[in-house]
Formats: sequence, C-alpha cells, structure tokens
Amino acid sequence: MENLGSLAVLLAFCLGVYAFLGSLIGGWKNKPYLVASAERSVLAIWFLLTVASAILVTALLTSDFRLAYVAAHSNRAMPTLYKFAAWWGGQEGSLLFWSWLLACYNAVVVLTNRRKHRRIMPYVTAILVATQVFFLILNAFVASPFRVLAVGREVTAVPDGRGLNPLLQYWAMALHPPTLYLGFVGFVVPYAFAMASLITREPGDAWIHTTRRWTLVTWLFQSCGILLGAGWAYAVLGWGGYWAWDPVENASLLPWLTATAFLHSVMMQEKKGMMKVWNMVLVAATFWLCIFGTFLTRSGVVSSVHAFAQSPIGMYFVVFLAIIFAVSVYLILDRLDYLKSEARLESVISRESSFLFNNLILVASCFAVLWGTLFPVISEAFTGEKISVGPPFFNRVNIPIGLFLLFLTGVGPLFAWRRTSLESLKRNFLWPSVAGLSLIAVLVALGVRHFYALVCFGLCLFVAWTIVAEFYKGSRAIRARTGQNWLAAAVELTHRNTRRYGGYIVHMGIVLMFIGFAGAAFNKHATVEVRMGDTFRIGRYDLRVLDLREGDNENYSWQHAVIEVRQDGRPVGTLEPERRFYKASEQPTSEVAIRRRLNEDLYLNYAGLSNEDPSKAVIQAYVFPLVSWIWIGSATLIFGCLICLIPSKTRREYPRTQVVGVVERYAAVEK
Repeated sequence: MENLGSLAVLLAFCLGVYAFLGSLIGGWKNKPYLVASAERSVLAIWFLLTVASAILVTALLTSDFRLAYVAAHSNRAMPTLYKFAAWWGGQEGSLLFWSWLLACYNAVVVLTNRRKHRRIMPYVTAILVATQVFFLILNAFVASPFRVLAVGREVTAVPDGRGLNPLLQYWAMALHPPTLYLGFVGFVVPYAFAMASLITREPGDAWIHTTRRWTLVTWLFQSCGILLGAGWAYAVLGWGGYWAWDPVENASLLPWLTATAFLHSVMMQEKKGMMKVWNMVLVAATFWLCIFGTFLTRSGVVSSVHAFAQSPIGMYFVVFLAIIFAVSVYLILDRLDYLKSEARLESVISRESSFLFNNLILVASCFAVLWGTLFPVISEAFTGEKISVGPPFFNRVNIPIGLFLLFLTGVGPLFAWRRTSLESLKRNFLWPSVAGLSLIAVLVALGVRHFYALVCFGLCLFVAWTIVAEFYKGSRAIRARTGQNWLAAAVELTHRNTRRYGGYIVHMGIVLMFIGFAGAAFNKHATVEVRMGDTFRIGRYDLRVLDLREGDNENYSWQHAVIEVRQDGRPVGTLEPERRFYKASEQPTSEVAIRRRLNEDLYLNYAGLSNEDPSKAVIQAYVFPLVSWIWIGSATLIFGCLICLIPSKTRREYPRTQVVGVVERYAAVEK
C-alpha cells in the first residue's frame, strides 16, 4: 500500500505541473478547452491526494510499523483519536495533510467558479496549482511519509512505535493543527484572486467580494486555531499561561494581524474605491506570512516547543518565499495605474481615517512581533551570538498597541463617512466616555493601581457601551414598527445587516477577551513542597494534601495528588493534578487541575517528587483572575464571525460617493 501512496503523490505532482502550464497557456492564448482540462486536473489531484492520505491514516490506525512515519509517531497503546491525529503530528504527515487541505480548497474554488470570473479563473487556477506543486515536491521527493523501514534490501517492522508526542495527546491539540492549517492554507485563495485580477486588469470589484468572503472564512479558521492553541497551552503545559510569545505562536499571529487589517480596509475599496494598493499589499503579505510561518515551524531556524525538528526543507521554503515576494512586488508595481484610488481622505475625524489608523496599528504590531521573533536569528547571523527576545519586549510594545486598537474598535464604527460633526461625536460618545472614566475612578478608589489594567477596564466598558447602544437603537426602531419583543427585534436587526452587526458581536468578543487579558496583572503564584496532610495557602484558598497516589497503564505511569480546597474557610471541593510518564516516548507531561470560575481560576500543577526529599510532592499553585473571560470572548468572537457569513436579509448596495479626488473608473482605464 505504501507504494500506491507514493505513486498517488507522484501522479498528483505530474498533474499539478500540467494544470499549471495548461491554465497559463489556456488563459494567455484564450483556449477554453485547455483551461477546462487544467481545472479537471485540479479535481484529479484532490482524488489522488485523498487516496494517499487514506493510505497513511489506515497505516496509523492499524499500527503498520513498516512505515518509518508510523513507527515514529504512533504506538499500539495510543487511543484511536490520537492515532488519527498523528497524521499531522510529524513533519512528513503534516506536509501531506497540508497538501490535501490545499487540494480541497482548490477543488472547491474550481467547482464554485465554473460560471463566474471566467476571465481571471485560468490565472487563479495557475496560482493555486503552483502552490500545490511546491508542496507536492516536498511530499514526493523531500519528506515522503511512505518511507519504509528496511534492513539491507529487506523491509522490516519494529514491534511498537514511539508514539505521538505526549504534549499533543490532548483533545484541543487534536483540533488545533487542522483548524490552524485550514486558515494558513486557505489564504492562498484570496491571494490567487488578487494576483489574477492584477494580471488581467479585471474591471470592477467583483473579485473583491469573493476575496473578502474567502478571507473571512480563513480568518475564522485561523482565529479558532490560535484560540485552541491558547487553550491547549493553558491546560497542558503546566505553567499557567495561554500565550508565551513563542516564535511559532508568533508565526500564527502574524498573518492573522494582516488579514484582520485587510478585512477592515477592504470596506474602503468596496464603498469608496480607496486603499487599492494597500489592500493588494495586505493580501500578498498575509499569504507570504502564512508560508513564512510554515517555514519557521519546519526549518528548525527557531527553537520552540511547537516546532518540528531540524529539517532540510528550509531552503525549499526560502526559494518559494522569494518567488512569492518577487511576483507580488512586480505585479503591484506594474499595475499601479490600475490601482489608482477613486477618492482621498477628507477628514481625520471620519470612518475612513479610523480604518486607516486601524490598519497602521495592526501592521505596526505585525512588524514588532516579526522583528522580535527574528531578532535571535538576525543577531546570530551578524554577531555569532543568539540574543533571545522574551515576553517583556513583546508586552512592552504590544500592550499599548492593543489598547489603542481596543479604543478604535469602539469609535471607528460610529464615525460617519467623509467627516463626523461635533454633535454626532457628543451624541455617540458622551455616555460611553462617562461610564469608562467612572469605572476607572471606582477601581482606583478600591485600590487598583496597575495603569494598563485600569485603562483596559475603562476602554472595555467604553466599547461595550457603544456596541450595546447600537443594538439598542436599532432594536428600538424595529419594536416601534413591529411590536416584537427585544430579543426578536435584535435578531431581526442583525439579520437585516449581518455583516455590520456580526462585526459588532466580533468586537464584543474582543472586549471580553481584553477583560481576561487585564486580569493577568493580578496573577498570584506559589511553589511549595508538601507531604501528605500538609496545608498551604495562596490568595483566598487554603489547600491541604489529602493523598499522594501512583499507578500505571499500558500507555503511561502516573503520580497524582488529591488536594482539598477551602475558600475563605469553607470547603469547595478537591483538585487532583497529575504527573505522567509516557513509556513509548519516555517523556513526562503534566495534567493540571483547574477550578474555573468567572472571577478567577485556581490552577494546580503537580511537578513530581522533590529531589531533596522524595516523601514531598512539589506543587505549583496559581490564581488567575478573570481568565475565563478569554474563553467566553473567544466563543463570542467565533459566533459573531459566523453571523457575518450569513447573507443579509436586506441586500444593500453602496454606490461610490463623489468626493474630493475622484479619478477615472476602471472602465475608463480599460478603454
């Protein structure tokens, strides 16, 4: 079967080369039959990669240890879920998984655009397939998951495999990589449509609507992937954090920031014909950063708990990144006349300016994170010494940036287009400002002195007030006309313009997450060595060790503590943190115990027995105020994004407004 898998990948590579050439030649020479043939090849590639993936997954599920990949990333004692997750748990398998997802996206694009965008589709297909061919080169010739174990010329098998990395044997980690990949892989679609429109000088903005929808879908997947990763880090790694500014974490954040900027600025192009060059730059940068993030993860350039081992594929990615950069820069510079803006900014106090500031801040944050991530590599290249950049740098730079973005989240949607009057500013922002400042004053009176936390809480109330006010005003108008209750009126309001009110829900999710972020200013931590029966205290909690137990099963041995929790003197339950040692991989992990509440989490990690006194257990205890609001905000953000994807009940048209600086429209340029 492994030979069939290798053959399927090799045939997919050959078809990819044909589809790339057929699409380019068919589009250039106006050969519709050649274009159609290339598009059918895309569907054949999907079928072949599905066959190859099915063979690898079957080998993992049946413990076929003749395959080196299966022996390295699976073992007999692993639960079925994690045997399946081993598909993307290692370098070779995850590259095949990436290729299969890309083939799925490509097939969907071809099938859904058989009668649309026919002028640009040959070039869209060529760009999609070019990316597919790059990954198929890796699958077929560099990192094949179908390599067998052999002694001499004889195929052999090991009795059992090493198993999946124990840190990955957690439900969120079974979902985090595929969800994040769906975001990373999917950004090739907006990029392909954007570059194809430049190649053909496509008149009108039809391609923009397609690009925006695809970007929103992939942004949703990437958001879910990042949030699942944060939840995994919080519950599995044992140090209590959800974001460590790790290089691979940063690599997932970079394209998310530029995609967020694009989703905001694309509205300027749709409604005003502005920021066309900027939007092209953002689309290209987002795709480039997705490939760059994949390069960081797989090349071994940076050290990370998330990264794969040192690998020879890094140079392939460097060449591919250079090609993407060169093609993108050439097309954008060569088509500047096609990208002329139809209007210019009239007032600093306007919705246009808020979008502009929002974009600049997001890109500044992206650059700061990119610089901090690459600084150790750059310093080693120039000085021979790797100088690490830790969380203090990222926090010092990004906390002010995040707070300013939070402020813009509240004010931007309520500014008027073109210019905003003083009366409008007073009407929209007086009471939210009073509420935010009053909350800060109350917190100061209660003894809170952390500056950024105070500002964050005040801004959160300010933004939440503006969002609720928008829903209230719209729902009140519907109630006055229809007599519906408040909930039905709010649902009707949202359905009439899902993009606008879904966006408000996304913003509310961001507000709730920032409440959780601000709680980190008040974290508490204690590390103690305790015997059975000992008591220790952290915050409002008294903790007593009731029992220390140990045991094993066929997958791992374990030790855990049973700890009674008392809050303000009254018993509230027990927690049982655990330490595991996986036999196949010979790696330890922690299973933390968390008492989750809206106001704070009590978080216990069992770090094992003391080196100095084996009768004592080492317990790391944390109190994390408000952290649950991060997960509530995450769910709200995802819900709002899903609302945005629902078609509005009322179709809205936004004719371009004649404003200062109007230039020729696309049609005139084409003539």
